[in-house]
Amino acid sequence: MNIVLPDGSVKELAEGATVADVAASIGAGLAKAALAGIVNDAPVDLGASVHEGDSVAVVTAKSPEGIELLRHSTAHVMAAALVDLYGDVKFGVGPAIENGFYYDVQLPEGAAVSPDDFERIEARMAEIVKENEAFERAEVTRAEALEKFADQPFKVELINELPEDAVITTYAIGSFTDLCRGPHLPATGKVGAFKLTKVAGAYWRGDADREMLTRIYGTAFFKKSELEEHLRNLEEAEKRDHRKLGRELGIYMMDPMAGVGLPLYLPKGARIIRTLQEWLRRDLYDRGYEEVITPHIYNADVWKTSGHYGFYKENMYFFNINEGTDEEPRLSEYGVKPMNCPGHVMLYRNELHSYRDLPLRYFEFGTVYRHEMSGVVHGLLRARGFTQDDAHVFCTRDQVVDEVVAILDLVDHIMSTFGFAYEAEISTRPEKSIGTDDMWEHATNALKEACKRHDLAYEINEGDGAFYGPKIDIKVKDAIGRTWQCSTVQVDFNLPMRFGLTYRTEDNTEETPWMLHRAIFGSIERFLGILIEHYAGALPLWLAPVQVVVIPIADRHKEAAAAFAADVKAAGGRVEVYDQNEPMKVKIAKAQSQKIPYMVVLGDKEVENGTVSVRDRAEGDQGAWERAKFLEVIREAAL
Repeated sequence: MNIVLPDGSVKELAEGATVADVAASIGAGLAKAALAGIVNDAPVDLGASVHEGDSVAVVTAKSPEGIELLRHSTAHVMAAALVDLYGDVKFGVGPAIENGFYYDVQLPEGAAVSPDDFERIEARMAEIVKENEAFERAEVTRAEALEKFADQPFKVELINELPEDAVITTYAIGSFTDLCRGPHLPATGKVGAFKLTKVAGAYWRGDADREMLTRIYGTAFFKKSELEEHLRNLEEAEKRDHRKLGRELGIYMMDPMAGVGLPLYLPKGARIIRTLQEWLRRDLYDRGYEEVITPHIYNADVWKTSGHYGFYKENMYFFNINEGTDEEPRLSEYGVKPMNCPGHVMLYRNELHSYRDLPLRYFEFGTVYRHEMSGVVHGLLRARGFTQDDAHVFCTRDQVVDEVVAILDLVDHIMSTFGFAYEAEISTRPEKSIGTDDMWEHATNALKEACKRHDLAYEINEGDGAFYGPKIDIKVKDAIGRTWQCSTVQVDFNLPMRFGLTYRTEDNTEETPWMLHRAIFGSIERFLGILIEHYAGALPLWLAPVQVVVIPIADRHKEAAAAFAADVKAAGGRVEVYDQNEPMKVKIAKAQSQKIPYMVVLGDKEVENGTVSVRDRAEGDQGAWERAKFLEVIREAAL
């Protein structure tokens, strides 16, 4: 029989050949490195059979699929170790995830796992790896599966939900058998370096009304050096965690009384956000945008017209308002806005528009609220209440490319200001969508052409666009190499039609305008969280909530310190005076811990010479500066 290799070449093999045979037929080196296969785009075990005409690729440690295979298999090794150590463990699911794996488990009554137990679990895992047990795959009937996992209630639930025609498979390593689709490594001996990283609680299937399970996280790499580098990055990420730094630097807080996912900004945090907004606001005015302000709540009719009521209601907050009296109530349903677009659409609809008015660009720093499950809320990175730097561009079909190019120029300006490298992803038409084939083709090609004109490389995310239009997602890479989703440019065929938007064309006919959603920060909260972690809390001078601390050496220098602080403020700077009765080294340490860019010390010599002694948070002592020189630095950093 003949099979097709990834390069398009055809290889002849004997009937009944497996993926392992394919690897061996190519070469001894590949046979040794082979871990699994991909047959007709489906991942399979190394022992899976291949058939006439199949497209076959061999997966090795160097393949993109290899690391996921390793981590999934390591999750099974951990599960086997847990049974050996804890006995009657009930298992949920144990998938590979980005940067690692986890397994949700229910431990026997009275048992618990904490980080103190990781070393013991890892030791048993190492023994299982050393035993080099084969991952043995078996196909079973539904009845056999239910019998085999009769004492595993979570597995039984999963089995009962499988389609009638589902192929049910199990994988065994030694005496441990798990319900799993696979594929897996050939044997546990192929597992490389691994480490358990944390433990948390997780509701079964994410449902707060179901059992609380123990989720044990880990990671695995083929090489020990890769694991060590990853662990160093994790340690660095922990130091940079915006939740920790946000609290220590007095940027924001969370209060359980306020509710889950609702950050409260302290004065320093408010200062940062307002500085970001003002910086962007000035730029947007220069780029031809007009600022608008829209309500936080709308009558439910707005959400019914927009489609959110039918498709997004479970993520929104609705309530009734009595428009009548207590004696004759007349209830009207309102919804808190999860996005700003309907308001901008209604503003457009407020006036008649000609083609000469287009493009029309509205922007707003609009606060929105979305119902997120408490288990996925994560500091500023994923909150229930957040503010978007939202804008909507209404334009003609022929203006779409130029407008997207202009938006990408804005993206580049913002990301380069903060030192972010970034990449683009274009998501195309999903299976269910609105709009004509011509509209989708034009919109998708417009996004591609805009990226091309901007010399921006992009990947295609096939079929992952919204039902109402294709989009560009911008993903930034931070100082320690992590990737974050930030900016979005989205074409929308839906809202202009639903709200009946039109404009008068050059030949005096009515047309529906094209609409572009765009957010550059995305969510200001999320972007701030990313910035805090990117800079490890040491925000650039122009954005730092406090730019300068003036430190008088003795009481007799306090007056001079206050006068110089006034000069800094007059130059547009944000300044504090540390005039507490504390040792100098304590004041400097406090300023350093608060990541304040400059510390200015005033003593007898500085007062006499009209200078200041300057200390940089990163570079240390800068010596004596002329006061005018220092004030010019501050002036240049002011908006």
